[in-house]
Amino acid sequence: MPKNGANISLTSYDDIFSTEESRQTEQIQQIPIADLHPFKNHPFKVLDDEAMQRTVESVAQFGVLAPLVVRPREEGGYEIISGHRRQHAAELAGLKTLPVIVRNMDDDQAVIQMVDSNLQRESILPSERAFAYKMKLDAIKNQGARSDLTSGQLGPKLRSDEKVAQDAGESRKQVQRFIRLTNLIPELLELVDQKKISFNPAVELSYLTVSEQRDFLEAMQDTQNAPSLSQAQRIKKLSQAGKCSYEAIFDIMGEEKKAEMDRVTIKNDVLRKYFPKSYTPRQMEETILKLLEQWQKKRQRGQER
Repeated sequence: MPKNGANISLTSYDDIFSTEESRQTEQIQQIPIADLHPFKNHPFKVLDDEAMQRTVESVAQFGVLAPLVVRPREEGGYEIISGHRRQHAAELAGLKTLPVIVRNMDDDQAVIQMVDSNLQRESILPSERAFAYKMKLDAIKNQGARSDLTSGQLGPKLRSDEKVAQDAGESRKQVQRFIRLTNLIPELLELVDQKKISFNPAVELSYLTVSEQRDFLEAMQDTQNAPSLSQAQRIKKLSQAGKCSYEAIFDIMGEEKKAEMDRVTIKNDVLRKYFPKSYTPRQMEETILKLLEQWQKKRQRGQER
């Protein structure tokens, strides 16, 4: 059975999902970190990056100010609903216990609260948003008829994806497009998170079969090209026609994009070799254009002779 720690009156804003009645009775407990376990299939990544290091430093100095929200586990201990980053930072900072609100909820309630609390973060990766929307959508569907979605005073019942979209401040179509990303193989989804594949092409590629996606990944690596929306759409059509092979994908990915054909790029460090350090980019551009004009006139005179 879960251990109970010292109780303190609840004052944290982190209780936004509870009812007024439960807020009056809920208490903050100090729970050993060893008794806290991550949410099953938690879609949000806990990274040891600069932001985490800042959090660790803050926790080491001030402690964890906002309590975690957890629920009891049948096998003992507690499952974290919100506060995974705080728990990890506290562990790195050497804390032994954490302030926690213990809340009894079923699986669907837990998923919805876990998603809603994490979607408030400022920076969320496409893969995190995709799986979070899918988990919440499935949870709402599992709940079936709900009073908050079917009340006659509020109008007709909302579709499940409309509810997810409304809560997230997105359009229903955009939520559906994010959920499409969950059909990508992990390697491609990682490239989306790294911004090496843009969101719109990624949605089109999500319609490919697993084997076609692996062929695409290989062709992308071999051509060293990221897909444009047009290319992704053409590859999707090949898949729908049953003609999507590595060779066909390679031919499309190997094409020069129009923007690349129309653009000449010279790296700054190359140009700097020919100009004084005091020159601004504008002065460099003006000088280059004057030299090109002189070169063009010289060519024209040569052609007239």
